[in-house]
Amino acid sequence: MIDMRNIRKVYSTGKVEVEALRRIDLLIKGKEFVSVMGPSGSGKSTLMNLIGCLDTPTSGEYFLEGQKVESLSPNELAEIRNKKVGFVFQNFNLLPYATSFENVEVPLIFAGVPTRKRRERAMELLGRVGLGDRADHKPAELSGGEMQRVAIARALVNQPRLILADEPTGNLDTGSGAEIIDLFEELGRQGHTIIVITHDTEISRRTQRIIKLRDGLIIDGQ
Repeated sequence: MIDMRNIRKVYSTGKVEVEALRRIDLLIKGKEFVSVMGPSGSGKSTLMNLIGCLDTPTSGEYFLEGQKVESLSPNELAEIRNKKVGFVFQNFNLLPYATSFENVEVPLIFAGVPTRKRRERAMELLGRVGLGDRADHKPAELSGGEMQRVAIARALVNQPRLILADEPTGNLDTGSGAEIIDLFEELGRQGHTIIVITHDTEISRRTQRIIKLRDGLIIDGQ
């Protein structure tokens, strides 16, 4: 699924260069449930951005399902982000004035899915995360755990094989966070590859592998 070879990412700010990732070699197989841990500034978010094709490496090679990412055009990268990767964020990133249904429907609109199929698929996913009866509710009418479930439904709606979650329980209480991880475990059993960035050791213990970063290097779990 994910094959990174000697990946390096450098950000330039004027005359200053910051090496966010250096000499990263990483192999993640399909259907793995992996957590990525490390202190602030260790390179976790940079790594997720590269894996999710939100950014490209300065040097090295990255293969996603056999495709060499660096050789893809901006349009091809956008298609990968829309169809092959589902993103889940700490702050949910829901449209505040849209209903749960409308939030889940958005990726299908960008994918050009016809209206009837969009409705069927969005309702199916809301039901799958236990929110079939909350389709007409806006984010302000939902709990934190429910908002994250809507975000997960949105991430799944285009049937991606890869799910990237950045601190998905960071804004949730303990009980709601545990329910979200339960859902990720179930998705893993259904065949999804899941990568979770987290500071929570309780969450990382429930994943199959823990990858630890420090100063832009993988120090454990490679």
